[in-house]
Amino acid sequence: MGPVKYQLGYGGMTLAQLRVLIAVADQGGFTAAAELVGMSQPAVSRAVASLERELGAALFVRHRDGIALTEAGRRALVRAREALRHFDLIRADVAAASGQITGELRLASLPSATGTLIARLLRAFSDRYPQVKVRLFEGMDDDVRAWLRRGAAEAGVVTLPAPGLHTVHLSTHDMVCVLPAGDPLAAEKAVRLPDLTGRPFILTTAGCRPLIMGAALTAGVSLDVAFEASGPAAILEMVGAGLGVSIVPTLGLPADLPGVVTRPMEPGMTRSLALAVPSLEDCAPTARALLDELSAFTL
Repeated sequence: MGPVKYQLGYGGMTLAQLRVLIAVADQGGFTAAAELVGMSQPAVSRAVASLERELGAALFVRHRDGIALTEAGRRALVRAREALRHFDLIRADVAAASGQITGELRLASLPSATGTLIARLLRAFSDRYPQVKVRLFEGMDDDVRAWLRRGAAEAGVVTLPAPGLHTVHLSTHDMVCVLPAGDPLAAEKAVRLPDLTGRPFILTTAGCRPLIMGAALTAGVSLDVAFEASGPAAILEMVGAGLGVSIVPTLGLPADLPGVVTRPMEPGMTRSLALAVPSLEDCAPTARALLDELSAFTL
């Protein structure tokens, strides 16, 4: 009997196929995925078809409006992300062992924090680590947390508290009431939550939502939620149109607010942001370096 031969790897699967799978899922189609990975659309389709034959299951369902992951596809996608994340960390970890920080850092940020907090931090980080390529993308708080959980981002800006994540404090800033110009409450120096009872309230669907609803619960106030909106820009436009009142963070609030008046809350309300990674023990060297840079940085 001859010697037993072993073959390392993922059977017939290739890393290129896993990258294509992720790109198609994230981009929602073959054409956009092809542009992202630098392949032709037919080549992307062939890569997916080959992976489906290898796994013995369909990964996507094709329909008139595009494509959707099957249950097998959703499970494969989770494992593909894990596999590629660990593979990509090999080079970065080896370089870090010799004191070099290289590779790519995928950083997710809240729109209000990018220009006000993150831009200066990234400038200092890039000056210190010029060999690191930073990919910055924005989303709402739930988006950032989801990207961190599934490995689509190595670090992200989140609203505190953030259970299950390792965080370093970024900023704490006030929350203010926003009112249509001419509203009777605009004549007050500050606004209390009971003052908002019975008024149409525009509630954010982003990270501030638990803070606002928690404060209302503590104050024994039931807010009359007439509208919901994801971002502060939409909320401000709705308030300016006279559709209701709201509470938003001051961070990133425009200086010029046509048709809108801001008033502090009494008692004061604050929001805290942090830079987060899924795990300090298992994070990429680039993400750990960013955390270290933040710890030594004055925003």
